[in-house]
Amino acid sequence: MTSPVTARDRAKAERSDAILHAAARLFAARGYSGVSLEDIGAAVGVSGPAVYRHFAGKQALLGAVLVKVSQDLIRGGRQVSEESPTPDERMRALIGFHVEFALGNAEVIQVQDRDVAFLSEGDRAEVRRLQRAYIELWMAALSPLHVKPGGADQDELRLRVQACFGLINSTPHSTRAAARRHSATATVLVAMADAALRATT
Repeated sequence: MTSPVTARDRAKAERSDAILHAAARLFAARGYSGVSLEDIGAAVGVSGPAVYRHFAGKQALLGAVLVKVSQDLIRGGRQVSEESPTPDERMRALIGFHVEFALGNAEVIQVQDRDVAFLSEGDRAEVRRLQRAYIELWMAALSPLHVKPGGADQDELRLRVQACFGLINSTPHSTRAAARRHSATATVLVAMADAALRATT
């Protein structure tokens, strides 16, 4: 039997989430090396040392940010895949999900692209494991759309998927926040990603 969640538990969870969001925002703006625990604490109204009540340190915070984004991607990707009855619908659902995620989480995508090298060995391994699982999820969805004698080429599928991620994930680096919120941006990205994945050779 689990213990009931108390108001103190909820408050601690909310503060931890606030610290994570502040860390992601500051890491995106200044880079991991340009941010201190004091900066992160100040962003949520606590002292730097108070952050240690929630996370072991700045590197642990980076790990929590990037492991969470990888977990969210694989969880969301699996959900939309399971809800799509045909290969074509599954591929389109994954593209739409990833575009929406990248546009809505631009700061975390920037940190993921730039600051992975600063992760601890354990967190880096976990992020890589989750990323491989996410890529394989996409490859499985894409494979039926590229039927060839002898089966789909796995290296080609991986190349297509990773190139698609590069296209979508580059958007936070190349567009303003207002543009990312515009529905036309998502429409263009979805069309470009779909074309890249289905292009014939």
